Amino acid sequence: MGPFQLISTEGHARRGCLETAHGQIQTPVFMNVATQAAIKGAVSTEDLHDLDCQIALSNTYHLHVRPGDDLIRDMGGLHRFMQWDRPILTDSGGFQIFSLAKLRKIKEEGVSFNSHVDGRLLFMGPEESMRIQANLGSDIAMAFDECVKIPSPRRYVEESADRTYRWLVRCKAAWMEYRSEENAVNPGQMLFGINQGAVFHDIRIEHMKRIAELDLPGYAIGGLAVGESHQEMYDTIEAVEAYMPADKPRYLMGVGTPGNIIEGVARGVDFFDCVMPARNGRHGHLFTKKGILNIKNEKYARDELPIDPECSCPVCRRYSRAYVRHLFKAQEMLAMRLAVSHNLFFYNHMMREIRDHLDRGDFEVYRQKNAKLFDTRI
Repeated sequence: MGPFQLISTEGHARRGCLETAHGQIQTPVFMNVATQAAIKGAVSTEDLHDLDCQIALSNTYHLHVRPGDDLIRDMGGLHRFMQWDRPILTDSGGFQIFSLAKLRKIKEEGVSFNSHVDGRLLFMGPEESMRIQANLGSDIAMAFDECVKIPSPRRYVEESADRTYRWLVRCKAAWMEYRSEENAVNPGQMLFGINQGAVFHDIRIEHMKRIAELDLPGYAIGGLAVGESHQEMYDTIEAVEAYMPADKPRYLMGVGTPGNIIEGVARGVDFFDCVMPARNGRHGHLFTKKGILNIKNEKYARDELPIDPECSCPVCRRYSRAYVRHLFKAQEMLAMRLAVSHNLFFYNHMMREIRDHLDRGDFEVYRQKNAKLFDTRI
């Protein structure tokens, strides 16, 4: 029996549990994005406990550039450094290299690029990414891959997917070596492979078949939510899902809106992450059971209701819309903290509701009621 247990299914939707070195993760799950070992918006790790966060996601590239993964290793690993006692996933740095680096050169060995912080020339390949993630001591390390633009020429996508496969073989070898070292920060670290292929279904399927043969602890669908339509994304998930090992967790990277997540669950996905709840919160766009509201609107100036009367988060239990709006207008830092806290709770609580409905076998009712509603602007 592997670390992932599939508890039940409803259609393609799955209810499961993943055992990690830092505790269980009940799935489907949303990972709260702590890019630089913190949630943007002044939300602490103590807050994350109150916001029902099961797992945090941090970024390999950012932490390598600053403060440095060697420093974090010497401080006892990322869990001790950020004082977080639950699971952590680290992404490989690939996406950031392709999205942030002004200058980059891709070769078989890896990628040379300039740091977005100070411009210095850096190099990262499969071995380097695995070494950094071993130093961080995350519970789940992501393979180093190339995230191609959509649309891209078919020939380029094929060549890129082939290279990403070769990189994954190297990632697996390095991961097995590093986790078995005597002074490994987290010997129980898992490696997830990443499926690529843009929106070419045949390339995606062929790539998924090949990486599934490597028998890794989990698999992700990468390279989506980068410009394609929602329908193209859903169609791609459906095409790939049939070829993903049923006994391993499945992660849809960087997705998305509440509706995207509900639809992703319906198509067999277990793990999600997105900067949206924190980013939208920092701009005053707040998720509620009735849709998305802009707290900066004049109509909330004297509104005594909480952000969402149906929400039990620490913010809605205490503060009014009028007060939160005032904080934004006065440009108080507390505005961002409260808004981000509420949005993260909304996402985490939504996942709890999804799991409850899967346990009861009526997830489809929840999906029909909420998938569109939660994404509607009030």
